[in-house]
Amino acid sequence: METIVLGIGETLVRDDRRWSSWADWLGVPPHTLSALVGAAVAQGHDATDALRTLRPGMDVEAAYRARSAAGRGEHLDESDLYQDVRPALGELRAAGVRVVVAGNGSARAGELLRALDLPADLVVTSAEWGVRKPDPEFFARVAEVAEAPPAATLYVGDHPADDLFPAAAAGLRTAHLRRGPYGHWWADHPDVVETAEFRIDALTELVALVRPPGAGAEAAGAGAIGPDAEGAGGEGSGEEEADGEETDAAGAAREGARRGALRSVR
Repeated sequence: METIVLGIGETLVRDDRRWSSWADWLGVPPHTLSALVGAAVAQGHDATDALRTLRPGMDVEAAYRARSAAGRGEHLDESDLYQDVRPALGELRAAGVRVVVAGNGSARAGELLRALDLPADLVVTSAEWGVRKPDPEFFARVAEVAEAPPAATLYVGDHPADDLFPAAAAGLRTAHLRRGPYGHWWADHPDVVETAEFRIDALTELVALVRPPGAGAEAAGAGAIGPDAEGAGGEGSGEEEADGEETDAAGAAREGARRGALRSVR
């Protein structure tokens, strides 16, 4: 692996502050908005649909600009990073891997991230590129800045529809991160299991991918990057075992509905 590209929200950065700020702006309790975000995720919708549930017809971009104009815009500091971010990115760079951060976000988010001086070769947001995930053009730009062949470039993200599927369609290698609402809820969906070359629980598990051959059993596993990681084609979610009383027909119907929800945003 020559280059590893990582998304931003719920890959590097916790979204707690983002949703809490929106709740404050809209005058609702944070737990109310969090519940609505969870409902949108479970239905395979965009998380910002939660805002439109509270304010039907809401123009999210216009509301974002209004927040900024009122001095209540984006803020991001070290406390917003997941704890494994600096160790993982640092080890990857020490191993000679090019590290790129490229995900959906505002130009302001790009400025704030770069101000944190992350151990990365490039930090860029969709607003700075003028194109958002999952647009194929975004991943064409990723391939350009990777400075490595697609077969040697790994895109890491939590969101199946925004990260995993379009990155794979662009010919990049993929790792699905079991983190955040999308990452956890859809982790064992058949389409995710089939598409993700690697499935991980922490960014530090990526380091095993760049170890020299024979550096350890972990690096030599067929798709596994850690004791709990699974390569594509692993065992599924085990949802059928979650309820011993569930019939095969009921389980199939429930899984079919869940699959349909994910495909609606694929």
